[in-house]
Amino acid sequence: MKENVVYVQGVEKAIKEKYGDEAVQDPRANWDEAKEEEYQKQRLEMISEKNKHKREKTDVGGFLVSRKLLNRQDNRDCPICEKYSFEIKDDVYIKKFSCCYDCFIQHVEGREERWEEKRRKLLNDNR
Repeated sequence: MKENVVYVQGVEKAIKEKYGDEAVQDPRANWDEAKEEEYQKQRLEMISEKNKHKREKTDVGGFLVSRKLLNRQDNRDCPICEKYSFEIKDDVYIKKFSCCYDCFIQHVEGREERWEEKRRKLLNDNR
C-alpha cells in the first residue's frame, strides 16, 4: 500500500513540474458559493431551453404533436428499392450513395465513380 502512495506522489510531482500547480490541485479549491450559484443558474436555463421544444405542440389532424417530431428529417427509405430500414449501416450508405446497403452491393460497388456521375446528373436535371 505504501508503494502505491509513493508512486502516486511521484506521478503528481511529475505532472506538477510539467503542467504547473493548477494541474494537481483539488478542483474544489477555487469553488465558492458565487460560482455554485452561477453554475446552478446556467444548468436550469439549459434544462428549460431543452424542455421548451418538448412542450411546443402543433395540431395535426386533430392530434397534438410535438414540433420536435415534425421537424425531423429522418429519411430512411431507399430511393432505389423503396425499402424502409432501421439499420445504421443503411443510413451511412443512403447519405453517401443515395441507396441502402443492399442496393450499394448490387448496383454501386466497384462502380462508385459512374454512380456519382449519374447521381449528379439526376440532381442537376431535377433543378
